[in-house]
Amino acid sequence: MLKYRVGIDIGGTFTDLVFLAADGRVLTAKVPSTPDNYSRGIAEGIREVFSARGLRGEQIQELIHGTTIATNAILEKKGAQTGLITTAGFRDVLEIRRLRMPVLYDLKWQKPEALVRRAQRMEVRERINYAGEIEAPLDEDHAIQVIDVLLSSGVQAIAVCLLNAYANGAHEQRIGAMIRNRSPDIPICLSSEILSEIKEYERTSTTVVNAYITPVVRHYLRAMESALAALEITASLRIMQSNGGTMGVEAACARPINIIESGPASGVVGAAELASKLGFANVLTFDMGGTTAKASMVEQGVFGRVGALHVGGGINMSGRLLTGGGYHVRVPAIDIAEVGAGGGSLVQIDAGGALRVGPESAGADPGPICYDHGGMVPTVTDANVILGFINRDYLVGGGLRLNHDKAAAAMAEQIARPLGVSLEDAAYGVHTVANAMMTRALRSVSSERGRDPRGFALMAFGGNGGVHAATLARSLEIGRILVPPVSGVFSALGLLFPETEHHYVQTFKRAVRGLDVAEIESRFASLEESGRAALAAEGIGPARMQFERLADLRYRGENSELTIPVARHGDVIGDLETAFAEAHDRQYGYRSDDETLETFNIRVIARGFAEKSRVPEELRVSVGREPGAAAQSRRVYLGKDDGWRDALILQRGDVTPDWHDGPLIVDEYDTTVVVPPRCGIRRKAWDILEIRVDVKAGA
Repeated sequence: MLKYRVGIDIGGTFTDLVFLAADGRVLTAKVPSTPDNYSRGIAEGIREVFSARGLRGEQIQELIHGTTIATNAILEKKGAQTGLITTAGFRDVLEIRRLRMPVLYDLKWQKPEALVRRAQRMEVRERINYAGEIEAPLDEDHAIQVIDVLLSSGVQAIAVCLLNAYANGAHEQRIGAMIRNRSPDIPICLSSEILSEIKEYERTSTTVVNAYITPVVRHYLRAMESALAALEITASLRIMQSNGGTMGVEAACARPINIIESGPASGVVGAAELASKLGFANVLTFDMGGTTAKASMVEQGVFGRVGALHVGGGINMSGRLLTGGGYHVRVPAIDIAEVGAGGGSLVQIDAGGALRVGPESAGADPGPICYDHGGMVPTVTDANVILGFINRDYLVGGGLRLNHDKAAAAMAEQIARPLGVSLEDAAYGVHTVANAMMTRALRSVSSERGRDPRGFALMAFGGNGGVHAATLARSLEIGRILVPPVSGVFSALGLLFPETEHHYVQTFKRAVRGLDVAEIESRFASLEESGRAALAAEGIGPARMQFERLADLRYRGENSELTIPVARHGDVIGDLETAFAEAHDRQYGYRSDDETLETFNIRVIARGFAEKSRVPEELRVSVGREPGAAAQSRRVYLGKDDGWRDALILQRGDVTPDWHDGPLIVDEYDTTVVVPPRCGIRRKAWDILEIRVDVKAGA
């Protein structure tokens, strides 16, 4: 009996499922997301595959899930009523925040409301200094009074963040024990366990966000387990993390801050694996779905990470200078830039008479006008249908019928007529404006990181990635595009590749020269022991454990750090100095031999590996025309220079290892790939499509 591992990725418009067998056989499903109860859409998708393929619950070996539930709880302010206990004098840290604003010169901008109301932010009398020494013991009688006040106020979760608890968490542990004695079931988040790192606001914000979303995530994951049990699926459920690894349900319930960006991360992990199979060390990933477009960078086969997220402040430009619009969550995450330009992004004429795309989206309900589910405002998808890039009659293999005429009428009335242009030029203008926004995301993870995008291949996926990839590549002078198999549901496939990971951090401020190697070795060993226990709790034996050591380094006086690998043997100090100088030069364009280099934090990544590779040798997904079926074509509009052209329609299985010249379109169940004139396409190993782009041909 064939066994399958299942990847489940929830997007703003569709929920994607990929069933992967050990022999590389792939089954997919794409069903509308159900925002009122996401587990319902997941169950419907699984039932669809079970019914079509005759599968049963016992054939499911493992499920890995990328979810937006944590993000949505923050965005929609639907987290738990949370209480905060902190050191006397630090009640308003959440209000004071950092002096960073996401916009300049906007006098109307207001910082987001604190997740904990001031009446439920309580102080206790105690004091621990920066060295972890107790200067004033915890006043336990006062602490009991504070706890009773919070519990009587009806809080559903409590965060505890005391001054300098990163250096000594004894007082936090004691308060946690007191809370459990009075309310054993209430979620308690201690900053010394969540983020054992200096910086008071960041540590408080991270701990509060974790407490705020814990009950929501717990309820959701328990409901997921119940829905799977109803389908007679007993396989383990694992959750994708923002950092590119996976974790078990219990770990996700304890630290839901690690799954905030779980969906976008899986696509980058999958892209890194596929790029390595083809020998492309450097790729820019481009994931365009229904609500947003996301970009990331894989360099020398490794995806980059950032040390923090800003959640709930709009689009994420990957930790750029203008931050502070959302809630600070200091956890490692794959470096992903995001813009509000997806297939469902709304198209409007702004007050100045200019065309505007997004960031508002039609979402899954009602969706674009062409879905004929009640949408009234044109979207990027409507424009692509009018241009002929997307099949005008249906999507997802006929599962979603489209109404081209209704989309065209709305585009003509709301966009073309006010701008005084033809319908096709209005639609192409929408396509162009969306591309300009998405180019910004790609530049933010490449040229703004000191990398030349021309030295990278562009890997495009998501339901709309292949539609826009060629134009984006030309604008960045990128000569190669890679379109992975099942690209419309590729993030769900990417969920099946990563290994189990747990990340640990401890503040460790020391000058690198004169560093006590025995001391840092002891600190690393302590973090590794925590990782070893976490991996063992998830059933991973010692032989399948691996530990990576890292250090955050900076020149003294700098306010940001670079994370550098730490070798277990050799000249630790000399190796750190050399590696940091090279990384600093690559990132900022200079290095210094005169400034004092210091460690700031040390980190350990504990990884648990599967007994067999999680990436199959090949995929079995190619689909071509039925034998004897005639080739088809459709009219597409390619801008003023090329006008309306006839484009040959192929399926992935029709594309051979030899080059096919555009214009042509590859139509698939889950996505569409547009190959414009002066470009070519061929099929490579692992069913990956490679597009050759003439970057000198212009847009």
